[in-house]
Amino acid sequence: MKKAKVAILISGRGSNMSALIEAAKAPDYPAEIVGVLSNKAAAPGLDIAASHGIATASLAQSKFPIREMFEDTMTQILESWGTDIVCLAGFMRILDESFVDHWLGRMINIHPSLLPTYKGLHTHERALADGATEHGCSVHFVTPGLDEGPVILQAKVPVLAGDTAATLSARVLVEEHRIYPEALRMLANGMARIPATLH
Repeated sequence: MKKAKVAILISGRGSNMSALIEAAKAPDYPAEIVGVLSNKAAAPGLDIAASHGIATASLAQSKFPIREMFEDTMTQILESWGTDIVCLAGFMRILDESFVDHWLGRMINIHPSLLPTYKGLHTHERALADGATEHGCSVHFVTPGLDEGPVILQAKVPVLAGDTAATLSARVLVEEHRIYPEALRMLANGMARIPATLH
C-alpha cells in the first residue's frame, strides 16, 4: 500500500498533531507523517515530532518582507518532504488565497465547533454565551474563506450545566483527537474529496 505523505502545520504543542502521529503508526493506516512545520521556533510540538523521528522545520513570518514570500518558502519546505496532504493542527495564521489554492483539496483543518456555527476564535466561550445545548468539532477542507470549507467529519458533545470554557474545551478535545485521524484516513484513501465545483 502506497501511503499518502502528510505534513502538519502547528504553532504550539500540537495535541492534534500527536493524535495523527499515533494513528499513522498503525500498519494499515493509509498515510504517513513526513514532516511538521511551525511558524514559531519554540513550539513544543516540534520537539514531540522530532522525538518520533519526524522531520521538523520552523519559519518565522517576521523574517520575510511580504507574506507571499513566507508562504512560498513554506510550500518549498512541504514539497521537499514530498507532501501529498497538509493538516493544520493549531496553526495560528490566516493563510493567503494563493497558498490555499495550491493545496486545495489536499489541506484540512480541525476546528472546535460544529461548523458553520462559530467560525473563528473563542468558540467555547461563544457557545456558552449563547446557551447552546450541544457543541463539538469539525474537520473540514481548507478554502480561502475562514472555516468555510466543506466538512468531512463532525463530532458532538453535550453542553453540561456548570460547564466553563475549559471543561467544554477538554471534552471537545477528546473528540478532536478521535475524528481528525479518521478524517485524514478518509482523505488519504480517497473516501473524502472536495467537491469539483470548488476547484
